[in-house]
Amino acid sequence: MTDPTAAANGNDTATVAENKPARPEGATPAKEVSDAAGAAGEAAASEAVEIKEGPDAAALAKEVAEYKDKLLRALADMENLRRRTDREVADARAYGISSLARDMVGVADNLRRALEAAGESAGAEGPAKGLREGVELIERDLLKVLERHGVKRFDPQGAKFDPNFHQAMFEVPDDSIAPGLVAQVIQPGYMIGERVLRPAFVGVSKESPKPAASESATDQTQTR
Repeated sequence: MTDPTAAANGNDTATVAENKPARPEGATPAKEVSDAAGAAGEAAASEAVEIKEGPDAAALAKEVAEYKDKLLRALADMENLRRRTDREVADARAYGISSLARDMVGVADNLRRALEAAGESAGAEGPAKGLREGVELIERDLLKVLERHGVKRFDPQGAKFDPNFHQAMFEVPDDSIAPGLVAQVIQPGYMIGERVLRPAFVGVSKESPKPAASESATDQTQTR
């Protein structure tokens, strides 16, 4: 027995199918066409960006070389700064007390003068002898303290005159030693590290003046 409702629905479906226009063979639905067009557009745009923004090998190599040069220069500057800082720190440690040491050298000179003055009465006994020994002890302690801080005294007696370490005060005619040597030390010099804290005050030897034989001969001739 046929259901009148089902028959009616079947007739309606057949009617809708008959009224719907047939899609040509090979045709694509509108949505699929739109999706395909969008995908193609995105691919084309992506390809255009890659072409436009693609790296230039020569320009990139040049930029890398520039950054490498800047990095090497920065590293060299930092290394120079480190070395200069280390040198300044070392100089500050070695020569930072130069002013104080120069003043203390004056005290040592006064102690030496006192000992030289006391040397005239070297045979004295009692308080004079004790005073001399006390001054000698103070001088030794002072020199030890200076040496502990890099300050050393030097006596250039008999050495070759060097204007970098000696200050010539006068010349000494002396044939017993070669000319240009330190014949007399007025005050010893002092070094701090590898620098001269105070030069030694010295007298430099020179040849004794020779008698003018020619002048004597001339005088004798005139007398005759």
